[in-house]
Amino acid sequence: MNQFNRDQLIGQWVRNCQDDQGNPFVEHAEFFPDGSFEFCFMTMSPKGEVIEQIIEMGDWGLVGDVHFTITKNEVVEEKLYAADLNNADNYHAYQVTQLSVDSFTYQHLISKESFILKRVIDNIGHC
Repeated sequence: MNQFNRDQLIGQWVRNCQDDQGNPFVEHAEFFPDGSFEFCFMTMSPKGEVIEQIIEMGDWGLVGDVHFTITKNEVVEEKLYAADLNNADNYHAYQVTQLSVDSFTYQHLISKESFILKRVIDNIGHC
């Protein structure tokens, strides 16, 4: 088993791909040091307009090479709702295959779907 440093995951990450209909899809993930997270999933039109936006908040962890999330709240149409903690879809576990300063690759333990996120750089530098 690989050992990954939890602190490497703290910060903002992004993934850009396409949904099943070919629309641009963006995932923005932020992992906080206190073990909380906020995910924003956006499906865009070809013109760049937001078709659907889902925001989830909850807890995360990283133990060895296992990354897990527990969704506790959701934002729907700008209203905050408590997630149903009896719903198994609010619990996910992943095997981390790669974690570096700028890239995070992981695979869902059940579905085997893989994801690659890139770190968001919020301080480009000074000239």
